[in-house]
Amino acid sequence: MSDTSSLTALTRFVGQSRLSSAEPLAYRRTISAIAGRLQPRPAPGYRVADLLGAVLALSARTRRMAMPPTRVELDVFGPGGGRAVQLQLPR
Repeated sequence: MSDTSSLTALTRFVGQSRLSSAEPLAYRRTISAIAGRLQPRPAPGYRVADLLGAVLALSARTRRMAMPPTRVELDVFGPGGGRAVQLQLPR
């Protein structure tokens, strides 16, 4: 780590690219062309958020299947003492 010759050479580096003095439109066009030749973008369709949503849904469904069934009892009474709510859910 004591060899600093490459860092010293880097401090003396002077950029000589034609893009450094180019007008903004030509600069953007050139950068866009370079980026376009890199790697193709993945096919449109699923995004990371879509895949994450699917994984979370499957995880929640699996967790519910592994858990024992839950029973909820609901008693709601009106001011007169009679039942105020009656729920009938399919089995």
